[in-house]
Amino acid sequence: MDAVTQKTVLKGGEFLIKDSRPEDIFIPEEINEEQKMIRNMVSDFLQNEILPNIDKIEKQEEGVVVGLLNKLGELGLLGSHMPEQYGGMELDNNTNTLINEKMGPSGSFSVSYAAHIGIGMLPILYFGTEAQREKYLPRLVSGELQAAYCLTEPSSGSDALAAKTRADLSEDGKHYLLNGQKMWISNAGFADIFIVFAKIDGDKFTGFIVERDSDGLTLGAEEDKMGIKGSSTRQVFFENVKVPADNVLGEIGKGHLIAFNVLNIGRFKLGALCLGGAKMSADTAVKYANERHQFDQPISNFGAIRHKLAEQATQIFAVESAVYRVSNLLEERKMHFVEQGDSFEVAKLKAAEEYAIECSILKVFGSEILDFVVDETLQIHGGMGFSEEGTAARAYRDSRINRIYEGTNEINRMLTIDMLFKRALKGKLDIVGPAWDVQKELASMPSLEKPEGTYGEEVKAIAEFKKLVLMVAGAAAKQQMDGKLNLKEEQEILMNVADMLSYLFICESTLLRTQKLHDVPSSIDQDLYDAMLRVYLNDATARMSKLATDTLTAFAEGDLLRTMLMGVKRFTKYPPQNVVALRRKIAAKLVEENEYCF
Repeated sequence: MDAVTQKTVLKGGEFLIKDSRPEDIFIPEEINEEQKMIRNMVSDFLQNEILPNIDKIEKQEEGVVVGLLNKLGELGLLGSHMPEQYGGMELDNNTNTLINEKMGPSGSFSVSYAAHIGIGMLPILYFGTEAQREKYLPRLVSGELQAAYCLTEPSSGSDALAAKTRADLSEDGKHYLLNGQKMWISNAGFADIFIVFAKIDGDKFTGFIVERDSDGLTLGAEEDKMGIKGSSTRQVFFENVKVPADNVLGEIGKGHLIAFNVLNIGRFKLGALCLGGAKMSADTAVKYANERHQFDQPISNFGAIRHKLAEQATQIFAVESAVYRVSNLLEERKMHFVEQGDSFEVAKLKAAEEYAIECSILKVFGSEILDFVVDETLQIHGGMGFSEEGTAARAYRDSRINRIYEGTNEINRMLTIDMLFKRALKGKLDIVGPAWDVQKELASMPSLEKPEGTYGEEVKAIAEFKKLVLMVAGAAAKQQMDGKLNLKEEQEILMNVADMLSYLFICESTLLRTQKLHDVPSSIDQDLYDAMLRVYLNDATARMSKLATDTLTAFAEGDLLRTMLMGVKRFTKYPPQNVVALRRKIAAKLVEENEYCF
């Protein structure tokens, strides 16, 4: 393959300083026949097995969730991401992303499913000994065993390393005694295997595999939650629980590596699950808007409703573009490590660590877009949306947890920038040079050259967004180096910059997908994809301008501030779009198809 056609695979965070081409990314419209078959199989399982039992799941009727997990195990869907040697299907990451997206609308069940296949199984795959993998993974893949993950404690939520649960080695060295408690443990009510984090001798944070029938392990009552009522959530108590020394997971004192690395891929999967949930909610909104008549016509005829439908579709389309872009980056990086000689599990772990920034972005924006979509769906339903007779109320309640677990969205925002700066300090990412180039550009006359090509204005806007982020982040970093700012104490600044970085990534992903769609057969007119791109970019431009301005005024003043604010205007010049007309065009297609159709 020559240099002209070879794909460019960016490293984590590198999208800030390097460009991608449409041919470098994967879009969901490119899925092959095998992937379509698997997608349809999961959709059929959702429609025929999960949704008909949703009320039983909500009431936590005994055996229903476990029975469904068993059936998924029989279909191979609990091990689609697992190596074949442990009974898995070892499917590529894009196919697994499709599976997770299609499981997204399953409400409470998606929590049980995700906890089992993700934070329940992956610690053993990534950090277990071969004996531990052979003992547990085949039975977890088949559904014979169910898994839970025990990290959070009453006094340690976001600060996971402040855990007080302790483990002390017995005199004969054969087992550890665990004492403490965990809370908010998904699947606790029926799990057979618990991944537990405790401090050996009170200071060495370490992971353990703990079996349910261990003496001294007891459960609290089911939590009475606002949403996801069908998922089992209990406290887990450990009173002198004997855990064989052979069940230490990973290295002693290195439990943080397990906790944080497993969360990286968990955040990505959560973004995909939120995407699937958002699509079904938008679908519900369109159907109800067409069915509900007021003033002798369907409410889908009204501009206020069409605005909501179009905005739902636009935001879903944007985050979906980013989800599958990252999905493919994870797959290609995994294959790169495999080719270098790494095992399947090590390659997956390294790939997830490489794109930790992007995974956090998807967790934050995926969960917040789902919240937006379910809120608007409920509003479109009016009073019926507030009733438990339909699905709008349950979706509204269920969605709210996504902004809290897998690290709150606030924590993930700050992590995004922390990881970006750390990568720069370690030499993995050169943002100093590009940031300095932006400073020099600010001192020069702006170019009057007009963008060329079908998406010339959009390509230019993305390039300017990158300069804007570099300018703001660079200025903040410079203030810190000069001792005028301590960014660790400036959470508002960190979160603003994180949002700017996220908008940049999602806007670029949406542009690349829209460009690539020119060459992919579709039943949707390209004008509609272009409309969603332009609406999203138009609104993101205003948000980028405000975020940059708010951030700069927090630490700069005088001539520095005036220069930087001129830079904000210079780098946010995407031409204003007639978003009213564009949204009407998008909504008209949704109404015509009577479903979310993009």
